[in-house]
Amino acid sequence: MSEEDCRVLRSRRLHSKPLVAPENDDLIRRPDGDRSLRTMSNGFMDLEHVINRKMELKRKAEVLKSELMKEVDIHFNEFVNNFIEETTALETSSAANCYTGNAEKDGHKVRTLKSAPDHGKIFVSRRSLLDELFEVNHFRTIYHMFIALLILFILSTVVVDCIDQGRLVLEFDLLSYAFGKFSIVFSTWICMFLSTLIIPYVLLSMWAQGYKTSSYRTIRSAFYGSLYMIFQMLGLGFCPAYIVLQHDLPPASRFIVILEQVRMIMKVHSFIRENIPRVLSFAKEKSSTTVAPVPQVTQYLYFLFVPTLIYRDNYPRNPSIRWGYVATKFAQVLGCLFYAYYVFVRLCIPLFRNIRQEPFSLRVLVLCIFNSILPGVLILFLAFFAFLHCWLNAFAEMLRFADRMFYKDWWNSTSFANYYRTWNVVVHDWLYYYAYRDFLWFFGRRFKAAAMLSVFMVSAVVHEYALGICFGFFYPVMFILFAGFGMIFNFILHDRRKGPIWNVIMWTSLFLGQGVLLCLYSQEWYAHRHCSLHNPTLLDYLKPRSWTCHVDE
Repeated sequence: MSEEDCRVLRSRRLHSKPLVAPENDDLIRRPDGDRSLRTMSNGFMDLEHVINRKMELKRKAEVLKSELMKEVDIHFNEFVNNFIEETTALETSSAANCYTGNAEKDGHKVRTLKSAPDHGKIFVSRRSLLDELFEVNHFRTIYHMFIALLILFILSTVVVDCIDQGRLVLEFDLLSYAFGKFSIVFSTWICMFLSTLIIPYVLLSMWAQGYKTSSYRTIRSAFYGSLYMIFQMLGLGFCPAYIVLQHDLPPASRFIVILEQVRMIMKVHSFIRENIPRVLSFAKEKSSTTVAPVPQVTQYLYFLFVPTLIYRDNYPRNPSIRWGYVATKFAQVLGCLFYAYYVFVRLCIPLFRNIRQEPFSLRVLVLCIFNSILPGVLILFLAFFAFLHCWLNAFAEMLRFADRMFYKDWWNSTSFANYYRTWNVVVHDWLYYYAYRDFLWFFGRRFKAAAMLSVFMVSAVVHEYALGICFGFFYPVMFILFAGFGMIFNFILHDRRKGPIWNVIMWTSLFLGQGVLLCLYSQEWYAHRHCSLHNPTLLDYLKPRSWTCHVDE
């Protein structure tokens, strides 16, 4: 309402007499939108219409506010994206100018640098998404809910121990067993690290130093390439797996060795893959210098520890280290470890200890899968938070590595294609640049479906290899789910699927898949522990033992 209408309303409340101006003149003086404010026969304003009018104006203001915030959010995102692109373009152009200037001083012929998308992944300074979300109280509350659930797990364990044992039992026998034989794990890791640091760097340096002046470049490349492949297959491939199986390491210790084995293989491949084009380009230049552009050993050493699988000579760095942040992240990793311990103790072990007493049947399998969904999802969340957020951020902070985009908002995915891209950005970048794009470069861009299929197969084989070695048996559940259902869902639930219903479908499939994995692998684990075979044949190793194992107690 206008100021004049407000004064008229107050005047009517104070003086119980009609307005001097007739009603028709009052309607003429008011705007069209205010003509709904009627007067009664005694001269009072109809307060019900006033309130309705105010509520209508309030609703319009809320709608305008919502639309305005959407527009501001869209323009802000566009501004930030353009700013990042311009910044990276300036960095690339400045690097090109420096390289061009140095080459012109030496009288070399300078090659034009490739554009940013062809050049590969560009690292920029950015925080992890959860660090930003936890600054909002609503998201911080979800973190507090998981802490409260951990407290309830601890209390339930303490209460059960006091009732069953009559005393407080603080023995973490499951953790001590899972991480047993740590001296063998540490010595194996040291050998893997030293060989990864020395052998690939020496092979690259020796091949690069004499490549430009060599008259037999093809033979030279084949010789050093063969040595490199032998090291990858035997030094990093066969030897760690042999040590794990020979010494019969417990499952968590096996995971440490095998995951480090896979990580170092991927790191070495990235280092060699990124530096070979540099040496080949240098050999084509007409210059008097014969010193090949091989990175310094300190750059390679930094790359072996930095939380990325894409090699660069330099990365964006933070100015300082927040040691309190590092301590917090390692404490959260330790908390997740104990969280997983209580999930297994309270939810998994009682379930599977009873299941092994029943013959394998469809009823037992279905009940097992649905009872395994909750612990499977909790373990999924714990693995994501402990490794992809806490562990990688702790090492990034200690190394002042500024690009913290180890994952994206995978929980908002409406398609499995987007989930695969955003769940683990570190591994996805390696697969995209060194498996998918190299496949297209070699065979042509017409084979995109074949390239995607090859990436799925490589990822599925590596996942199944890690689980098979760590659990000590062959049971290709992960391979079937990943290479089978995962690839089918990737083409069915593609990026054109939008809307909340597709996010619900994605989460339902993910929950069900976690239940299947936890149920089947746990059943097979107990079957191998309690139903050992004498003189097993090859078929016995390939056939799941949980299908025939039955223990009466």
